[in-house]
Amino acid sequence: MIEKHFTLDRSMAGPDHAASLEPAELAQMIRAIRDLEAAMGDGVKKPAASEVEMRKIARRSLVAARDIDKGARITEAMLDARRPGDGISPMLVAQILGKTAKTDIAEGTMFSFEIVE
Repeated sequence: MIEKHFTLDRSMAGPDHAASLEPAELAQMIRAIRDLEAAMGDGVKKPAASEVEMRKIARRSLVAARDIDKGARITEAMLDARRPGDGISPMLVAQILGKTAKTDIAEGTMFSFEIVE
């Protein structure tokens, strides 16, 4: 809530006129408030349209740092984080460590939960 006194002329008699906004100033204040409202957005946190494409480019995914044989237990040394970011996030590395490779995994292969158990 915003309260601001308004006057047609600050030189008018009365205690509030000197501290009040004149018409042009009130219009400017309202424009500034509307700009601020627009800048605040709708309150829903989501990526802007311009960020969606950059997300894949900037983010990374877990990949095999070397060839991994079927049946091998996945260790940190076997993993790397590389672009693009459309695979398993490196933030989920704990969910991959200690799992067993279901198949041979070639170096550079992007990890998925389907290739480990």
